[in-house]
Amino acid sequence: MDQILKSLEAPVNPNIPELRAGDVVSVHVKISEGNRERIQVFKGTVLYKHNNGASSSFTVRRVATNGIGVERTFLLRSPRIDKVEVERHSKVKRARLFFLRNRTGKSARLKQKFN
Repeated sequence: MDQILKSLEAPVNPNIPELRAGDVVSVHVKISEGNRERIQVFKGTVLYKHNNGASSSFTVRRVATNGIGVERTFLLRSPRIDKVEVERHSKVKRARLFFLRNRTGKSARLKQKFN
């Protein structure tokens, strides 16, 4: 029974690196408009990551025009994700960065982590 469930499971997307909360990432997503398909880039900070096996996901937040925050959740095993580029790592003390939702301006910045 367990082998049947594993055969139905979505394969791991090799284009997604190891992500942590606080990483600034660019997620390249395939968008289909009618019969055409294009790639849209969503750049922001990883707020948190859910590790649930086949349904693992991560949420990225960015500040759009006029200071409006936009959050988007992506499945780790989704074939719609073309690639994910980690642009920088930030120094954070917690696994879920919900406090960034209430902050604007300089208080919403995270310190960069140098390895």
